[in-house]
Amino acid sequence: MIIRSVVWRQGRRAVAQKFWQPLRTFSSAVDSIDSSAQNSLKQLHSLEAQINAAAPTATPVASIDPETATTAQSAVSESLADQYHRFKARESELGDLGTEISPHYQPNTLLNNPPSPADVTLELLLASEAHQGHATSLWNPANARYIHGIRQGIHIISLETTAAHLRRAAKVVQEVSRRGGIVLFVGTRPGQERAVVKAAELSKGYHLFERWIPGSITNGQQILGRCKTKVVNEKDEEVQGFEEQLFDRAALRPDLVVCLNPLENYVLLHECALNNIPTIGVIDTNADPTWVTYPIPANDDSLRCIQVIAGVLGRAGEQGSKQRLAAAEKGVITFPPARNLRLPEEPEAEAEAPKRESEALGRLLDGAEAISSHIKPELFSTSKSDHSLHNADDLGDMLDETNNHETNRRIKQVV
Repeated sequence: MIIRSVVWRQGRRAVAQKFWQPLRTFSSAVDSIDSSAQNSLKQLHSLEAQINAAAPTATPVASIDPETATTAQSAVSESLADQYHRFKARESELGDLGTEISPHYQPNTLLNNPPSPADVTLELLLASEAHQGHATSLWNPANARYIHGIRQGIHIISLETTAAHLRRAAKVVQEVSRRGGIVLFVGTRPGQERAVVKAAELSKGYHLFERWIPGSITNGQQILGRCKTKVVNEKDEEVQGFEEQLFDRAALRPDLVVCLNPLENYVLLHECALNNIPTIGVIDTNADPTWVTYPIPANDDSLRCIQVIAGVLGRAGEQGSKQRLAAAEKGVITFPPARNLRLPEEPEAEAEAPKRESEALGRLLDGAEAISSHIKPELFSTSKSDHSLHNADDLGDMLDETNNHETNRRIKQVV
């Protein structure tokens, strides 16, 4: 009995402790949640007071307290116009905050609207990755003056040098176009076709985006001899009547060649050097800058960089063409006329041609008499009718005879 009563008393106490312990824990958690809610409510009230103090003219912000929310909503009755005016007031106060999205890169912009030489900036060249060179193990020592430094085993091209050389090349293209020269744009790598064609269209030049045919310059008569040519005036208008004279003329050669990938077109650059044709080329750190006349140190593997360079040179050619046409409107010709071309004459003019030749021969004889009178007067002592000089060949033979007699030299005429 004694053992049974002890177990009963101790068991009731143990059961009571286990039963009240969860209730105490639950009450403490409820108290902590209630206190955090009160603190949050106090913070909200303080925030409302700060907002209303910052904008005293605007309508006070409605209270967020759930106990007073219904009374505040009933007290504030706003029409649609009042809400709109409040929105405009807040917009005028907070409209300058936040970020603005600046114009971003679009791939077709460089093709549809290429930059001009005045738009060349270091930021544009940096965005087009013109500074990226090749690995240091592939570099050409001749490019040391164009390299800014090394980063992670890659040569970095100086963008200041690139911008300066690009502006110089643009000046060359502009002057050649202003003088009516032929500019040839060459880019044979995949993806360069559109940039090459657009630059040629702007500068009114020619383009090549396929394989260069070796000998097109050195042996141009055999390769390009059958290509059609035409004669234009200072306003780029075709002039008729010269078709027969163009059959025997040599094939045209470019006055300037712009090569966007010199490594694959070394034969073209070599032919231009043999014929004294100036060249412009994009020179990467693994290329030789002595291959071209006007190098542009830049990344030739980036299509965006190639589009920037081709667009700038095309815009320069466009400016030169506009200057030439503007001068032609004023009657000023900025280029020399073609040689060995005779104007198509009318029948009356052809009949008067012998008369003009005889008059020119008479003036030539008078000038020869005045020059040679102090050398040997007896050659011209008789009248002109006795010698009966009818053409310039007889006069040339007499002058050669006189010079041989005076200097005792032998002159051989090469036919």
